[in-house]
Amino acid sequence: MTTSTTPTTDPRPDWFAALEWVNGLAAAVGPDRMADPTPCDGFDVRTLLAHLVTTVRRPLAVARGTDAMAYPLVSEDVLGDPVTAYAAECAAAREAWSGAGGAAALDRTARVPWGEVPGRAALGGFLNETLVHGWDLAVATGQDPETDPELADRVLTVARATIPATPRGGAMPFGPVVPSAPDAGPTERLANWSGHGR
Repeated sequence: MTTSTTPTTDPRPDWFAALEWVNGLAAAVGPDRMADPTPCDGFDVRTLLAHLVTTVRRPLAVARGTDAMAYPLVSEDVLGDPVTAYAAECAAAREAWSGAGGAAALDRTARVPWGEVPGRAALGGFLNETLVHGWDLAVATGQDPETDPELADRVLTVARATIPATPRGGAMPFGPVVPSAPDAGPTERLANWSGHGR
């Protein structure tokens, strides 16, 4: 899977916007919702939030030139308070990816779940994952599941170009495409393309 349409694409502004959106969703989640189911198979709200922490820790490692794959799928160390942990990791990641250091990381090879790719392609993949899991979180907790439509449209365009509809599973870690409802917004269509549905 690749996640960049051109070698010069800088996904950082869109990723920062996605982090801000999901951070707002996470901040609105009360303790009484942590055990609620989500559209993401195998995750309740608490473990989805702990996975979202991993989806920030891994690109933070890319920015720092360390091994992104050192972090497990679910950051179990934050299960006690994943909301606070997510906010802290987002702030650290934004700082690490801003400025000259972040710009240099865009072209450094990184090892991520979909292979060894340039940093910009790694970040593009984490951008997709952030929006899709943000949609999962919003649906699970009764919040507005649509982010900025222009942002979602941009990511959806890249996803359709780089994540094939078939095959899915194995080396292509996505479930089958879910048919979108006629009134689905772009964030939901992105989630559907990534194998997530209500």
